[in-house]
Amino acid sequence: MFQKNYETVFILTPVLSDVQMKDTVDKFVNLLKDEGADIINVENWGLKKMAYPIQKKSTGFYVLVEFKADPTLIKKLEIEYRRDEKILRFLTTVLDKHAIAYAERRRKGEFNKKAEAKEEAAK
Repeated sequence: MFQKNYETVFILTPVLSDVQMKDTVDKFVNLLKDEGADIINVENWGLKKMAYPIQKKSTGFYVLVEFKADPTLIKKLEIEYRRDEKILRFLTTVLDKHAIAYAERRRKGEFNKKAEAKEEAAK
């Protein structure tokens, strides 16, 4: 099977408790694993303010999942997103070689150098 690298970001409704939010994230990660995807990274970005209200909500829990999967899996994943009332928005993209390199550098924390420099200067 031919696998591509993907990145999916979804926004969960802000009325969920932490346990409900984690259960929903686990549901989608397990769906990917059950379908044969390799999970590379899962990041919970937390509760963030959105640029515009969605379903009369101005905040949402943002979650990023990076994975390798067969292209046929994406349709199943997005159908499950649409069926779940807790999902406000989602976006799944294919990563090219430059995006894969960028994602690896981001996971290693190479882009947080300014924050680290400020912390060291404060010491």
